[in-house]
Amino acid sequence: MEYLKAFVVGGLLCAVGQILIDRTKMTPARILVSYVVAGVVLGGLGLYEKLVDFAGAGATTPLTGFGYNLAKGVREAVAELGLPGVLIGGVRASAAGITAAVFFGYLMALLFKPKDKS
Repeated sequence: MEYLKAFVVGGLLCAVGQILIDRTKMTPARILVSYVVAGVVLGGLGLYEKLVDFAGAGATTPLTGFGYNLAKGVREAVAELGLPGVLIGGVRASAAGITAAVFFGYLMALLFKPKDKS
């Protein structure tokens, strides 16, 4: 049942993104940023935690989950370090994901020799 919940919630989040791409004039980049900001806001308000408890990876894998992870990291760092936690909490919480993105992006650039679209 956990897999079904994750599939449905993750699929709904992706479907909303696809609808926004198809039906609005928003660029994909703006939609992605909106998803991260929505995750931060909902995570900061404590609302996204309920979705994570319900859907697991279906809620943490999409970009809203990245925003939630940033907010959660800031919340934990502020509780531990005080005001300086605002600056370092999000980066600390998402360091592994950021590192993986940079590493695999670099690896793909080496393997596939990217070029301009012109």
